[in-house]
Amino acid sequence: MNTPRIGLVGVGLMGHGIALNIARKGHALTVLEHPGNQPLDELRALGVASAATVQDLARQVQVLILCVTGSPQVEAVLLVEQGALEPGTVVIDCSTAIPASTESVARAVAAAGGRFLDAPMTRTPREAAEGRLNLLVGGDAQLLQECLPLLQCFAENVTHTGAVGSGHRMKLLHNYVSLGSVALIAEAAACALAAEVSPQVFVDVLAKGGGGGLA
Repeated sequence: MNTPRIGLVGVGLMGHGIALNIARKGHALTVLEHPGNQPLDELRALGVASAATVQDLARQVQVLILCVTGSPQVEAVLLVEQGALEPGTVVIDCSTAIPASTESVARAVAAAGGRFLDAPMTRTPREAAEGRLNLLVGGDAQLLQECLPLLQCFAENVTHTGAVGSGHRMKLLHNYVSLGSVALIAEAAACALAAEVSPQVFVDVLAKGGGGGLA
């Protein structure tokens, strides 16, 4: 895959950082104009173009990255009559989506003559801006190797999780663990407060012991 033109749908808090790093690495990038985007001034200064509709965007690019909220938005981009399915396009879905929907979307992409990877992210907008996201990639291993130079523009760690849909399954498992840990710490902190344990003592003890990975 030599210097493909990249399209991005979803220039929000995470997508803006992705776009910045793709553009800074010299890739030709076009983004979808949308009211939910972060301001595009910095991207435009780097030569990033924009398209008014997903269909216009898809016709201009060889790789289409989706960074939207979830499965309903992914389906709205790809599966509607005036959507973004184009023969030969590689679709990389960085959203947090429902795995069954992801598998259905991947079949639709393949039927249209395209190829598909699910590549949900972990970490935060700060790491997105720094080009240090983690990507959990489901799909064909050879396709991942083709796309790896592009993905490494904005990701520090790229993990191949298996077949299509496995990336989104792993993202949900990651969320179960991380959000469960937050809930556990919150409950423990409330108990500590009720027991008149100093918050600083609570944090220090966890940090020096078995809770060090959670605190």
